[in-house]
Amino acid sequence: MKLRRKPKTPAPDPNVLLPPEGVPLHLAVAGMGARFGAQITDILITVIGAAALVILLAVLDLTSPQTLWAISALLFFILRIPYYVLTELAWNGQTIGKRIMKIKVVSRDGLSLSAHALVVRNLMKEAEIFLPGTLLLTLDAASPIGSLIALGWIIGTLAVPLTNKRRQRLGDMIAGTYVIDLPTPILLKDLAQSVPKPVKDKFVFLSHQLDHYGALELQTLEDLLRAQENRPSMQTDTRNKATLDSVIEKIRNKIGYADKVDPMDRVAFLRAFYNAQRAHLEKKQLFGERRQDKFHANQDEKN
Repeated sequence: MKLRRKPKTPAPDPNVLLPPEGVPLHLAVAGMGARFGAQITDILITVIGAAALVILLAVLDLTSPQTLWAISALLFFILRIPYYVLTELAWNGQTIGKRIMKIKVVSRDGLSLSAHALVVRNLMKEAEIFLPGTLLLTLDAASPIGSLIALGWIIGTLAVPLTNKRRQRLGDMIAGTYVIDLPTPILLKDLAQSVPKPVKDKFVFLSHQLDHYGALELQTLEDLLRAQENRPSMQTDTRNKATLDSVIEKIRNKIGYADKVDPMDRVAFLRAFYNAQRAHLEKKQLFGERRQDKFHANQDEKN
């Protein structure tokens, strides 16, 4: 008797974020190069800020050469943590460096970033990188063991993101966050501009025929037309033909369009009506009349 092995559950895709709504979002995990570039940029910004304050203190004669380096290190520390936390709070997971490199921090569970998570991940950054880095720079040759420990700690923490698919450092793991590449926004072309000229001439709609529908119905019609564009095979599907016929008949009966629509012109008719209805609603809106849906006439009568 052979025992069947339980099939292995496929590992979750690191580039897929599942928000509470249940609709998966495909977001590429940010590369180490982009994160390193963002980190260097942010360090330079905080160093410049600390240097400006030190120069100001020196000009005002509020510090001495003996305490200059200590004050510089203290200011760098004081500016650094608020800078990371406040910028990521203000820009939804982005510092100036991250904005330049087009990356951002997101929550692992798809929820909004919390202040607690951002504070935790940035405090951990101090323990992971900056604290051992400061020790490495301040320890002299007389304490090689301390320098080796600090160097080993930095190498170990830098290696952590390389061991997991989402490139999470220790702070990200504790805070439940990771860094993604910002997706490039793609704008769909305006549906009203994609209608061929012959279609406009074939179907003509009068002004009173366009007074029946509002923006809600127009948006529904646009969704239907976009579905036809994205899946050309739908136009030959029997169920889709029946849907188009039903929509066309409802429109014809509603607006009083007497002419029959040839089965080959289903989509052309709907495109022409969409174009005319949209232009009509935009014209009405210019004169201060906004029509939300087909019930606007009944609402006007009640008022």
